[in-house]
Amino acid sequence: MPIIEVRDLAKQYPLPDNKSEKFFAVNGVSLQIEAGEIFGILGPNGAGKTTTLEMLEGLNDIDGGEAFIDEIDVSQNPYKVKEVIGVQLQANEYFDNVNLEELLGLFGALYNRDIDPKALLKKVQLEDKAKAKPANLSGGQKQRFSIACALVNEPKVLFLDEPTTGLDPQAKRNLWDLVRNLNKSGMTIVLTTHNMEEAEELCDRLAIMDKGKIIAEGTPQELILEHAPEPPEAPLHGDLEDVFLVLTGHGLRE
Repeated sequence: MPIIEVRDLAKQYPLPDNKSEKFFAVNGVSLQIEAGEIFGILGPNGAGKTTTLEMLEGLNDIDGGEAFIDEIDVSQNPYKVKEVIGVQLQANEYFDNVNLEELLGLFGALYNRDIDPKALLKKVQLEDKAKAKPANLSGGQKQRFSIACALVNEPKVLFLDEPTTGLDPQAKRNLWDLVRNLNKSGMTIVLTTHNMEEAEELCDRLAIMDKGKIIAEGTPQELILEHAPEPPEAPLHGDLEDVFLVLTGHGLRE
């Protein structure tokens, strides 16, 4: 049984140059996501990916259609939905004078949960940064810490919105490993990306969005065979990302 069901989801906004008229940022999106999947929403900037996630997370009102997470109606019970989901946003702001361990304890208190901050930090490979302030973390470390915050309530579904944007190749691959490990523990993961390699590496299935609509859906292999069956000529060498990883060392941690 799907853990997420979306039917004809829609969101409208006023046109920037004519507030009296509206356009559809999301226009009739329907999805079924199975428990235990890594499901990706792939598309260019402005495709409607983030808006779709925000409606599923209860962060943005649903203008049309309906969405259910773990059989909970998102529109009718947005606070109940938040009990079963974790949300990692594109950007996060934290208290400047509070360290990571203290911040996780604060998030736990908000959920009325007695958590072990050190165990959470270990899960995202930040146990040595427990006393560090968020401002002193690298980009990849900040992303991993934002995922730790999203795990405080032990969610059934984790939402990741472009989790590797702006990260260097090593940090990106570290985060991919984290996502895979969380998924192996039984967590359903829904992520947005416009990175083709990321979608192919991580996702069991994915939907491709453009102009507020889903234009294709399936496994990466199914989509490749249907829409790009003729492979390009095989490259004779690696690319600059491979050079970076070789020169900096595959075992390098941030």
